Amino acid sequence: MGLSWQQGPLAPGAVGRFLLPEPLPERMLFAEPLRRRMRVRFGDAWIADSEDVVLLHEPGRYPVAYFPVGDISAGVLEPGEHTTRHRDLGPTSWYTVRAGEQSKQRAAWQYTELPDHAAELKGRIAFAWRAMEAFYEEDERIVGHAADNYHRIDIRRTGRHLVVRHGDRVVADSGRPLVLYESGFAPRWYVPRADIDETALTPVEARTFCPYKGLCDYYDIGEAHRAAWTYGNAYREVDRIGGLVSFEPDEVEVHLDGVRLRLEPGQKVVSHGVDRNLDLDETTPVRQP
Repeated sequence: MGLSWQQGPLAPGAVGRFLLPEPLPERMLFAEPLRRRMRVRFGDAWIADSEDVVLLHEPGRYPVAYFPVGDISAGVLEPGEHTTRHRDLGPTSWYTVRAGEQSKQRAAWQYTELPDHAAELKGRIAFAWRAMEAFYEEDERIVGHAADNYHRIDIRRTGRHLVVRHGDRVVADSGRPLVLYESGFAPRWYVPRADIDETALTPVEARTFCPYKGLCDYYDIGEAHRAAWTYGNAYREVDRIGGLVSFEPDEVEVHLDGVRLRLEPGQKVVSHGVDRNLDLDETTPVRQP
């Protein structure tokens, strides 16, 4: 979750509210300077390199990076005939992106008649994330979508008692879980393997990817589908949960200090946009030589 996605303050399903006497507009867009150098790679070439990127937060969408036209390599953008209209920002022109022998239609766009209140986006181009080979901040690849400055994860050690049951079976019993707090989401509890009856866990083939935690593997527990998950190779920033297992409280019984946990409304992660459809070999950020 971030500023405008999932349950963020600008998202349609915001978990909180602004304390104002009058209701806010149904949709609010927020643009801000990224303050990070961002580069785009396509056709085995760097086609954009900028320290002046603007990040657009739009309700219900991941953040999108907009580059000044002057920071995009000459000859990369070919105007096309395809146009659309953004509900808030107006007419949109689409470009073919070309570098070397490679080209991709409708791989970049620009708003051509922006309202005055959206002047931050004038003269800027956005690239379709999955159409490009890769995006980088400095020399490190950013996977999934532009990093959201408002997405935060904290992990805390606790001595609380966590018990997981499926029917009459105790699947996990731990007095040392880790709790993961992620922006806008209810806490998630991760249990060490030594405190789990792993014979209850049946690995499934389905996998998902989190741009902030890494590649996620799932387990069935009896007939409870995807009732547990683990990040076997969690990213360095969250490596404390690497290999630990968390359990879905709407699939199995999860009790914390004797109180049964319930899945809170709006907590299901909803996939959105083409940038979720990653190939597995794309999900490990690598350092550009």
